[in-house]
Amino acid sequence: TDTRNPPAFVAVLPLREGSPNTSKYDPEVAAQQQEAYPDVVPIKLDVSPKQAFVMARRAVSEMGWELVSEVPAEGRIEATATTFWFGFKDDVVVRVRPSVSGSVVDVRSVSRVGRSDVGANAKRVREYAEYLMKP
Repeated sequence: TDTRNPPAFVAVLPLREGSPNTSKYDPEVAAQQQEAYPDVVPIKLDVSPKQAFVMARRAVSEMGWELVSEVPAEGRIEATATTFWFGFKDDVVVRVRPSVSGSVVDVRSVSRVGRSDVGANAKRVREYAEYLMKP
């Protein structure tokens, strides 16, 4: 995701109330994430933002995430992913923006509980990128 201007959570905030993990973006953590997962970057698409939003929404559905909100005018989609084994809730925000050559998609995944996700959120973002790129 864009670590200088990350997509913000809006609709999932009430669902995160009382969660031990914050949804606020920590620049210190962003630097650690960039070092540990240099391949997790904004996704560039050669399609219009409108087309990219449709693709982004389809990928959320195909991932089996619970859709919380979609705001096409803002290019924002929010969803909740539930882990298979333990049923942990992780929140995801997707942002679609126009770019010179089409669109840029930023994805951010944040766990509600746990001190370390052991790379689960980065893995989720990578998998989402694969679904997004499917024809």
